Amino acid sequence: MAKQVKITVLKRELYKDLIEEYASNKATEQCKFYEDNQVFILDKPNMPEGFCSWAWSDIHKDVISVYHGASFPWMEKKNSIVTGCTDGLRPVIFKVELTEG
Repeated sequence: MAKQVKITVLKRELYKDLIEEYASNKATEQCKFYEDNQVFILDKPNMPEGFCSWAWSDIHKDVISVYHGASFPWMEKKNSIVTGCTDGLRPVIFKVELTEG
């Protein structure tokens, strides 16, 4: 079986207090690119269609690491990591894990 990387959207956050204080656009909506529990399956560590390019830039190193078998000592499950988009107002948290396709 071929290895695959599974990216799962764990949660989308929204910091209304920070938006009110710092954002020029006061729209208080979670990231519209994703839904909670949305899953992306990758045969290669390339950005999936429909993925936010900013979020991809933030998590790409983790996707590459997991794809090549990296494990992280603070993670209970081998070949996985919880990582996220660095949008300080509307961050998205992802789980990246190695699977067999």
